Formats: sequence, structure tokens, C-alpha cells
Amino acid sequence: MLPPLKRAAAVPSKLPRPPIRPARGIPGYPVNRLVQIAADGRSVTVVALHGVCDDGPVVDVLETRGSVVLSASVNYLKDEGDCTKQARMQQVTVKLQRPVGDRVLLDAPTGRPVCYKGRHGTSATWS
Repeated sequence: MLPPLKRAAAVPSKLPRPPIRPARGIPGYPVNRLVQIAADGRSVTVVALHGVCDDGPVVDVLETRGSVVLSASVNYLKDEGDCTKQARMQQVTVKLQRPVGDRVLLDAPTGRPVCYKGRHGTSATWS
């Protein structure tokens, strides 16, 4: 008996045009990647960037019928004198009002789908 197919051996096509425009004037960084969708679909875990002098990332969500729009920002900045411009990556779990289902996960600052990074590397990129 052959083992089940784990990953298709195909070159990904170029991603389609983002369905939303980039948001302007939103503080924070783009969501780095999707790590996991809960088994019940009611939460997603993403990697968000934040600085070394803040109190960690926060990811807000706007849900529509066709999409889940994620907007990453940071908690308050620590006022501890000089601060370097270093970024840290941190996983953040975002609870949803209803399961993701077939809705697309979008990043608010860029308007692009949030790429998934599994054990075998990232999905197609926008670069």
C-alpha cells in the first residue's frame, strides 16, 4: 500500500491580485505568516512582529462573509531610555466569532492574503 500524498509536487502559480486595498494609517507591521488554524476553525495563530521596547504584539480582526482581515500592532511602548530598532517574532492566537471556513485570511496593511508556513516551507509569496 502506498503512503498518502502529503504534498503536491507542483510549482505554485503567481498569487491573484489582493481583493482589498492596503489600509493606510494603521500603526504596526504586516502579519508575518499563518501558523495554524484551530481544529474547530474558531481561532487562528499567526506570527506578528514587534519591537524590543514594546510590550508585545496585538492582532485585531475584522470578519466579513468572505474574509478575515488581520491587523497587527503593538501594546504600549516601554519608556526605558534608548531603544534599538530590532524586531521580534511572536505567535499570537486570534479568536474568531465564527469558523474560518472558506474565508480568506487577509493582512490589513498590505491587503494581501496571509501566507501559511508549514513544516515544508512557505506558500507562494508576493515577491
